[in-house]
Amino acid sequence: MDNVFSVIKLTIQHWAELGWLPSSLAYGFAINALLAGIIIGPVLGLLGTLVVVKRHAFFSEAVGHSALTGVAIGILVGEPYTGPYGSLFGFCLLFGISLNYLRNRTGLAADTLISVFLSMSLALGASVLLILAGKVNIHIMENVLFGSILTVSAEDIWLLAGIAVIVVVVCVLGYNRFILSSFNAELAAARRINTKLLDYVFVMLITIVTVASVKVIGAILVGALLVIPAAAARTVAASMRSFVLLSVVFALIATVAGILIPMQIDLPVPSGAAIIICAGSLFLACVSARTILPHLRGGNA
Repeated sequence: MDNVFSVIKLTIQHWAELGWLPSSLAYGFAINALLAGIIIGPVLGLLGTLVVVKRHAFFSEAVGHSALTGVAIGILVGEPYTGPYGSLFGFCLLFGISLNYLRNRTGLAADTLISVFLSMSLALGASVLLILAGKVNIHIMENVLFGSILTVSAEDIWLLAGIAVIVVVVCVLGYNRFILSSFNAELAAARRINTKLLDYVFVMLITIVTVASVKVIGAILVGALLVIPAAAARTVAASMRSFVLLSVVFALIATVAGILIPMQIDLPVPSGAAIIICAGSLFLACVSARTILPHLRGGNA
């Protein structure tokens, strides 16, 4: 595994030195960030189509924000601040599963319940951070909030790759079931599709992707990359197939551009912020195209 990664890294550095690739890719940390973006961007785009169809945008934002509390708890209990994955996965999974469980057991609207959980999570995170204020460098928390390409390691890339495989396999095998249960839960149940199980699977997919993306995109902004490329694709797509394809492509473009452009022009912008700005620009371009080009107005994926 490490040999494969080293070969890829050396090849990219060599091409950058020859001028075939951007000069910033001559540095190891830039290659790590680029590889992470190439892996996570399309995965977020694919999963984002389900987020948009199921109208779970607020939920994905809440899970992303809960990652901040997970990191704070991890540092408090002694995990390394560069990768407190145990607490991140544990807290975010508990957050998402508990939220979904209570959504099915109470009469409260989903947005109300999410708001309650999000407020409690942020309050807990803020309290823990105050306890850690004298022990943790403030720049560490900035990296968690907004992402930093400097913190991406080879281990993070392999983790991303493993999670990407899981998400893609689950989505490919169950995509039609997810879509049917989103549009018509009664019909899905009549066809013996376990809609409640699918909801929990979906929650876990969002959680593991969110946690894995924190280093590149940041806890505050990762939910946005789940939504914006898919929203842009939904605006101009003429079919479900083009909706999924465009969402994946838009997420990949936004991620790669957001990583490379600030490095190329020496702009001190967090990677997460740059990625979301690129994604937002694509969304505005799609909205403008739909307004200007009449044949796109009929596209309702």
